[in-house]
Amino acid sequence: MKIRTKLFLSLVLVVIVPLLIVGLFLTSQFREKVLDDAVAQSLNNVERIKQRMSQLLAVPIDVASTLMYDKKLYDIANTSFASSGEVFRAYNEYPIFQRIREIHKEIRSIRLYVDNPTLLNNWEYMKADTATQAAYWYKEALDSQMALWYYFDEETNPGTKYLNLVRRIDFLGYRTSGILVISLQRSELTNILMNEPFDTMIIDENNRIVASTRAADEGLELSDVSVGMTLDGFKDGTFNTLVDGKRSKVVVESITPTASRNGLRIVSVIGIEGIVKDANRIGMLGLMIMLFSLIVAIILISFVSKLLANRMLRLSREMNKVASGNLNVALQIDGNDEVGQLARQFNGMMHSIRDLMEEVRESNEQQNLLKIKQKEIKLRMMASQINPHFLFNALESIRMKAHMNKQTEIAQTVKLLGTLMRKNLEIGGSSIKLDDEIEIVRCYLEIQRFRFGDRLGFELDIDPASLQVRVPPLIVQPLVENSVVHGLESKEEGGCVVIRTTMSDDYKKLMIEISDNGEGMTEERLKQLMESLDDMEDREGYRIGMRNVHQRLKLTYGDEYALTLESAPDEGTFIRMTLPAGREAW
Repeated sequence: MKIRTKLFLSLVLVVIVPLLIVGLFLTSQFREKVLDDAVAQSLNNVERIKQRMSQLLAVPIDVASTLMYDKKLYDIANTSFASSGEVFRAYNEYPIFQRIREIHKEIRSIRLYVDNPTLLNNWEYMKADTATQAAYWYKEALDSQMALWYYFDEETNPGTKYLNLVRRIDFLGYRTSGILVISLQRSELTNILMNEPFDTMIIDENNRIVASTRAADEGLELSDVSVGMTLDGFKDGTFNTLVDGKRSKVVVESITPTASRNGLRIVSVIGIEGIVKDANRIGMLGLMIMLFSLIVAIILISFVSKLLANRMLRLSREMNKVASGNLNVALQIDGNDEVGQLARQFNGMMHSIRDLMEEVRESNEQQNLLKIKQKEIKLRMMASQINPHFLFNALESIRMKAHMNKQTEIAQTVKLLGTLMRKNLEIGGSSIKLDDEIEIVRCYLEIQRFRFGDRLGFELDIDPASLQVRVPPLIVQPLVENSVVHGLESKEEGGCVVIRTTMSDDYKKLMIEISDNGEGMTEERLKQLMESLDDMEDREGYRIGMRNVHQRLKLTYGDEYALTLESAPDEGTFIRMTLPAGREAW
């Protein structure tokens, strides 16, 4: 392995892997702790609601128990009155229901259904009509001696449901009975659930919502609201289930008041994703910090390994010179590390060799010096004779060597570099086809993608009809290079460059658009850039490539064909140019 590979492997095994394991473990434990705390809070809230509900439900139970043994109520319910005046007089002499409502603000209304045709219906003493007698709650009350709790419409306010205590009252001595209905105020139930942090509901035995933290859900079936679940098979306790397709914890607690045959249930729904959101955010923040640390470590390792490799490479080159017969070498490697010490030992060894050979070389020194000078001149002449053809052959040799070593990615990149250089050298002062310009852009982007990896993406949306249009050379590639270098290079997550060409409906104009989702520019920076494009003098800080393209367009076609730019911070940059499509040469 190379030193760089060893350093990277050590970093991964000694630092990255342990950090990932510890980070994942701590994040998982933190998530569980947050979720447990939320469940504990929900249980405390449900217990508090249960206590308050028990206190509230105890009021109508006590009232019902009192009325069951009220002799005056027995007499009014079973007396056959001779006239309406006697009925009104009896009602006024014993306004028991009004007094109870004045004392207990929790009670909205009290109704007594009796089978006494001489009574008048005043919404307190009522004769049970056919519809009432057919109601399920009425039938259930007739068959039970215990209190029942039902949620149904009140006759005094049709269309509005209330929680009602329903209980049969047996009038001892008269051998008759009546049905007592006590309705609770809706606001009392709503106040109990006020300020609950989780979706909390009170439901009856038929899964109908009596009260909820979301007022719009009251009166609906549990399966019809956005919670989208039923409690069939759920006993009291905490359960893991799916609510609207999302993982949730459901806390269920039953309330069965004293002397009641049925009761209510408190349901609290805790969305797991919402609870652990902060834990996930902290975990993501930790991951970002680890990623940043990893990048810094990679940069440092790359720098150190490159520095070390370069010093060793210099030592290797000097040793190769010695192997080829050149003993007049001296290493200039500073530092007190092993490489610096080795360089000094190498220099000492060479000095000893030169001393031993001094007598032998003394007679031939001038001749050797002359040969060395001639060799240097020859090397300079040979170096000056390097031409593009030699460079292309060298690149092709590198590509073939990489291909034979199965380094396909490097081979492809070298091939693209050769293609890009060849096309740049082939460009003269005349126009080229857009097809050739797009090929240069494609080669450039492929090479840049080899550098940036998955951080750089690009899309070529080219109208086939535009490929044969002739355009000035290198009019697209500098703009694409600006998008990559200034828009995406410093953006950690990378981005995408889109090149799009279209023809006008009459095929007389060619539209070229280059856009990226990079850092973008502020309005002030965009204004400065547009001013610099029209400045004919070179100044520091100008974007030379974009300015060159802008001024060539104006000189070639006129001011109306200049570049147009749009940009916003963190939203990217959009460049458009429009060219005439009918000219063959410029």
